[in-house]
Formats: sequence, C-alpha cells, structure tokens
Amino acid sequence: MIWPFKPRFQKQIARIEITGAIGSATRKRVLDALKTVEEKRFPALLLRIDSPGGTVGDSQEIYSALKRLREKVKIVASFGNISASGGVYIGMGAENVMANPGTITGSIGVILRGNNLERLLEKIGVSFKVVKSGPYKDILAFDRELTEPEQHILQELIDTSYQQ
Repeated sequence: MIWPFKPRFQKQIARIEITGAIGSATRKRVLDALKTVEEKRFPALLLRIDSPGGTVGDSQEIYSALKRLREKVKIVASFGNISASGGVYIGMGAENVMANPGTITGSIGVILRGNNLERLLEKIGVSFKVVKSGPYKDILAFDRELTEPEQHILQELIDTSYQQ
C-alpha cells in the first residue's frame, strides 16, 4: 500500500510494503503502486521488504520498474525480518538498502524442484502411460528419474535465470 493518499500540503514520502512470497499478485500490486508514486510525484519512496523471495520473472519486473522510477524518485529499501532471493533482487532497485543486524538476508539464487516418486509408485502398483509430442514434454515427471539430457536442460535454465 502507499500511504498517505490524503491531499498533500507538504512533501511526503511514499511507502510500499512487499511481504511474503513474490508472485504475480505481488508484482501487479507493486507495479500499480509504483505508477501511483510516479503520478503523484512523491519525492521519495521507502520500500519495505520482508520476503523470502519468489518467481524470477515477477522479481525482475519489479526491479526494472524501480530502476526506471529511480530516475525521478529517491528510493530507499529497508529489509525486515527476512529478505532473500527475489526480495534481495528487488531491493537492488533502490539507491540505498538498510537492514537490521537480525535481518536474515539470503543470496539471489534460483531453484527448481521436482519429486521422484518412482519407487513408491512401484510399491503400490501404480504406473503411468505417457503419450507426448516431444522428448521433453514431461521433463519433471514425478514417476521417473531425470535423464542426463533433461538434467542438462534444467541446469542451463537455472543458470540462465541466475545470470540475468
């Protein structure tokens, strides 16, 4: 939220809070709030971040919007209890970042997790028949191990996302 929305007679600072996992709902809310900060010509923005991270694309969009807004508005990020991964990424869009000594601050990283339930499914007698249009359409299927080519594809995907 941006506070305050009251008519301003003096210069005031906008505040946006980013809490919890970062996803499409967070991105939409924050981008709308940043647009309001720009339209209402706030001189500065305090960005309060208390997030373990989230999706790469949503974090990138918020970061990019902050970098653009930074040309017009002074932006300071403040990390709360936790700021990791996408939370740190977004914070880098600010001119300055502050954190408490007790703030848990993690690295920017990318993770992709899949489960292999193959042995469990065998024990209970469940099997699957798969018909697919390409060799990698079921790349994270939970009923089998990843093949070496699949492992390579996913590692490249993670590495590319991380390099961005």
